[in-house]
Amino acid sequence: MKIPVTIVTGFLGSGKTTLISGLLKKNPDRRLAVLVNEFGEVSVDGALLRTAGEECGVEIHDLPNGCICCTIKDDFLPVMSQLRKRKQEIDHVLIETSGLALPTPVMRALAWPEVRNDFQLDAVLAVVDTPQLLAGNLDKGKPIPGADRTEIPEHVNSVEHILNQQLENADVVVLNKIDELEEERLLKAEDIVRQKAAKVRFLELAYHAELDTRLCMGLSLHDEAEVFEPDDDHDHHHHHHGPVQSAPLDADSPLIDQHQFDGHSHTGLASHEHSEHTHQHFHEHDPGWQSFVLRSSQPQDSERLKAAVKEVSTDQPVLRAKGFASVEGKHHRLVVQAVRNRVQAYFEDAHSHDQESQIVFIGYHCRRDRTAELMNKLTGTLWK
Repeated sequence: MKIPVTIVTGFLGSGKTTLISGLLKKNPDRRLAVLVNEFGEVSVDGALLRTAGEECGVEIHDLPNGCICCTIKDDFLPVMSQLRKRKQEIDHVLIETSGLALPTPVMRALAWPEVRNDFQLDAVLAVVDTPQLLAGNLDKGKPIPGADRTEIPEHVNSVEHILNQQLENADVVVLNKIDELEEERLLKAEDIVRQKAAKVRFLELAYHAELDTRLCMGLSLHDEAEVFEPDDDHDHHHHHHGPVQSAPLDADSPLIDQHQFDGHSHTGLASHEHSEHTHQHFHEHDPGWQSFVLRSSQPQDSERLKAAVKEVSTDQPVLRAKGFASVEGKHHRLVVQAVRNRVQAYFEDAHSHDQESQIVFIGYHCRRDRTAELMNKLTGTLWK
């Protein structure tokens, strides 16, 4: 028996980690392995998932560098090799990609000789921040907060490019963060998704960032006959390959146009160009995406810290901030999560001995020096 693999994709701040945390807690008896790929030098998501899964014996593997397509050979394959040797101890593998990554490199890697005999792609889930989608913040031409103050070049619609390709390669789209939305707005969100990716199989709703396990695991939407034409040497700089030969569709509705798997329908690049190269396109031709971490050894005031992160996200083109903070008088770390200028914070359940505060900032042409300056001024503590 092959181990089923679910790929969870979605743009920055869509709620992938929270969704997976819920799945871990709901399935304490299922032997799960989770691979986490983050765009940033500090594994915030990995730490949160370890906390969620520690009581269930879930194993978490960090894939660093934020670009899984660039570390397939160095990071992904060694971890999968470890899991393969213990396949009798694992029921399911979940792979969380970075918010700036596409699922296609992983889909292809699962067809490589080193992997395909022991693992089987079960489904690809794309998680969407529904309020952000409805507000137009994920559309082309929508300015990034703070971009008008930094005198940077136009962001060449990178947000929408990445989002569209994540949706196009998904079997299931999860509309997340819908708790306060009326039915009319939900229908509007579904319509937007259908316009962006008409061939998505299922649209699911996630209230309180929770999803029924039956809607995302054990779906068997990709059969063993499916071919992703893997490369002999796994070289990123090779000749192109065509789309997959079969797709997860009902028998009475065959897919004639398989462009949803080429990863390029909204980029203007050739439709048969390799998907790994597409992701390189974001790095080489759109190098504005940046990630850096600021640290402070001084205790923080939770309210001042939240206000500071919000101000930074307004002043600078920061789309995502996340991390941990040590708060004076508290034995539990404060978890800070921000999407654009919407900031949330809560205390961890477990006692932490780590006294250093660290926050990862991800954005487009954001300035580390200006961010540190604002954090120092607004929190009254030293960040560097």
